[in-house]
Amino acid sequence: MKSCGRFLGVRAWGSRIFLRPYVQAAQNVLGKDGISGVDVSARVQERPAAAEESRSFAAGMFNGHIHPEQVFPYPSVLTEDQSQFLSELVGPVSRFFEEVNDPAVNDSLQRVDDETLTGLKELGAFGLQIPSELGGLGLNNTQYARLVEIVGLHDLGVGITLGAHQSIGFKGILLYGTEEQKAKYLPHLASGNTMAAFCLTEPSSGSDAASIRTTAHRSNCGKYYTLTGGKIWISNGGLANLFTVFAKTPVQDAATGESRDKITAFIVERGEGVTSGPPDKKLGIRASNTASVHFDEVRVPAENVLGGEGNGFKVAMNILNNGRFGMAAALSGTMKGMIRRAVEHATSRTQFGSKLHQFGMIQEKLARMAVLQYVTESMAYMISANMDSGHKDFQIEAAISKIFGSEAAWSVTDECIQILGGTGFMTDGGAERVLRDLRIFRIFEGTNDILRLFVALQGLQGAGKELKSLQKALSSPLSNSTLLLREGVRRARRRAGLSTGITLQGRVHPELLKSAELAVASVEDFGGTVEELLVKYGKRIVDEQFVLQRVADCAIDLYAMMVVLSR
Repeated sequence: MKSCGRFLGVRAWGSRIFLRPYVQAAQNVLGKDGISGVDVSARVQERPAAAEESRSFAAGMFNGHIHPEQVFPYPSVLTEDQSQFLSELVGPVSRFFEEVNDPAVNDSLQRVDDETLTGLKELGAFGLQIPSELGGLGLNNTQYARLVEIVGLHDLGVGITLGAHQSIGFKGILLYGTEEQKAKYLPHLASGNTMAAFCLTEPSSGSDAASIRTTAHRSNCGKYYTLTGGKIWISNGGLANLFTVFAKTPVQDAATGESRDKITAFIVERGEGVTSGPPDKKLGIRASNTASVHFDEVRVPAENVLGGEGNGFKVAMNILNNGRFGMAAALSGTMKGMIRRAVEHATSRTQFGSKLHQFGMIQEKLARMAVLQYVTESMAYMISANMDSGHKDFQIEAAISKIFGSEAAWSVTDECIQILGGTGFMTDGGAERVLRDLRIFRIFEGTNDILRLFVALQGLQGAGKELKSLQKALSSPLSNSTLLLREGVRRARRRAGLSTGITLQGRVHPELLKSAELAVASVEDFGGTVEELLVKYGKRIVDEQFVLQRVADCAIDLYAMMVVLSR
């Protein structure tokens, strides 16, 4: 404590000495491409321009900071009219899935029943977020999440059909489309008469999206591109007649005149040269169509470039980032259904003279299941509300929600089957179908392993940027004495096990204040650990997957704590 007291009395030069190892580490790390623009393969493709400080709550945790405005209070973004419109939709959609759709039939048919497809079109389910003036329902992200939750409660196979269509299939047109592209395609997509698919994965390119081999060469006249290549495991691949396709195109550098291959996104209509393979045979989500799609010298009009030539990687990543919250919402619904099944069985089944729910082990299982569902639901609606409020930095949070939700849903369903016993293992019970359907959610739209690297490296990138700003301050210590002293004191207090002054008092319920203090202390400790890792590994951190996985797990748990405290 005496040494800590002496430190608290030092001036800027003392802070300068204390901070130097951290900023040197930041300089080393930020100098390596692997952390300055992480993609789904945890390797940089293009270094982004220097950005202003992220206001992402999850990114702030890597610095030991808490940016409360994105999380506290728990956001409520719907206007009275939006809430009323949503309530008018919830009833009919719920009744449709209870009375018309039969997930067991869809699973056995290995496609969505025709009556169900027709009913979904009549409900407007294929254009939930398309603006009303273009034929859709015009829902915001929170309204969309609520309806997706209903779908996830009843039938994940149908959910994939709808999600592949609008969450990723035509999402690029919503995000990056020109007014002409939107007017041309969105009305047909909203009606469900045109089905969309997202074509990124290839035989040699799964998580490493930058390694795609599909090519598109611009004609000499500049009016069209010739697209050649193949995509695999495409949801709606055999049904879609409109595709968002990613291909490598030669792009000339304006400064040097050199040409190099960059990824470009295209809107491709089914026509001459576009073929699909037979439906793939799958472990789960059998009701959804999954097939390979081949493009044999397909002519694509130049006006069908999406988001600009050479910007396809950014387009693909933003489409996926924008859709992940919907997965958490759907899986929250799935967990509700499994908990309901488990509770019904536990309260009606008698063994050893007592109902199952009276046994402590069953109670613990049910409690754990409820916790996982509550956290996932809290994440989904937190992120959807952040997006609706105009927050731009939610990529880490969205990845966290996908990881947590997919693993939580698997655990909840597995425990449901355990409580059901032999009944749960039988195919006519339905629980085994849900378990089969759930397995894919830890794989597609970014495997959970790759997303853990994404979470860790994106967070470390932000932490490194903050440390690099301190390096600049160290070059002029007298003019930055206040900043250096503040940062030095903060780190000294953290190392001494003292609070740095961050508090959630007034932002959480008084009964949760002790838990909030523990969560804040954990965030501060996490920030200190991140700095130590940057010092220890420097630029080698990008290859330390054993460490990165644990960093990501810490971030996931901390974010889970915070959204629950907020709610």
